[in-house]
Amino acid sequence: MTTTNPYTPFLSEIKAVIKHTDIEYTFRMTFSGDAKPGQFFEVSLPKFGEAPISISGIGENTVDLTIRRVGKVTAEIFENYVGDSLFLRGPYGNGFSIDNYIDKEIILIAGGTGLSPVKGITDYFSAHPKKTKGFTLIAGFKSPNDVLFKADFEKWKKNLNVILTVDTPIDGYCGKSGMVTEYIPSIPVKNIDDAIGIVVGPPMMMKCTIDELLKKGFKEANIWISQERKMCCGIGKCGHCKIDDTYICLDGPVFNYTKGKFLKD
Repeated sequence: MTTTNPYTPFLSEIKAVIKHTDIEYTFRMTFSGDAKPGQFFEVSLPKFGEAPISISGIGENTVDLTIRRVGKVTAEIFENYVGDSLFLRGPYGNGFSIDNYIDKEIILIAGGTGLSPVKGITDYFSAHPKKTKGFTLIAGFKSPNDVLFKADFEKWKKNLNVILTVDTPIDGYCGKSGMVTEYIPSIPVKNIDDAIGIVVGPPMMMKCTIDELLKKGFKEANIWISQERKMCCGIGKCGHCKIDDTYICLDGPVFNYTKGKFLKD
């Protein structure tokens, strides 16, 4: 009986490279199969290792992986260009199920690179605005120079309520500034009992944002988070991402807040 080794990656060609900042690029990779926003791939290079990268876009026979240059593996990935190939394993995790949010009022709040795993949700409702009763994206970045997906923001603004804010404005910047939490109270919600909140970002940002949503009247069961944590194998074998009895790479990284609120390191 022949079995497939779950650690064996497949070769994926780089179809496009999109620069966002000096240290953050999106690599558009060939992939044929099912994938959801919030899932992740293990991206690997022989002799250098592998790194878990969230899906930031889903196309026809492609997936987008937005990568920050932060270590040995990601630095080497940045040495590859269109036509080159990377090794992938996945997708892993449960992801965000779009069906949970159709015909709902949605407030999606993302901080920094936390926008990557929820970009697919924003893309979907931007393309299908009639499938939501109201969609607000609040995205925060450290500075205007750190903003990701600038071209997508212009597209999203056509069909969605988009609030882009930065912590530290620079000379010549004319947009909004301040923490993402400052903008939550003013967002109109017609039916708070049925409204959906989606929150992804740094831990403290997520905590403060969820506090604001609860204060506004959101039900815990209607709040969804991505509880990203150091993941290595992606299949629940190594234990690096285990919190109590939960394996983030298998049971998450997307959780309903009723479960996710108990997942603390």
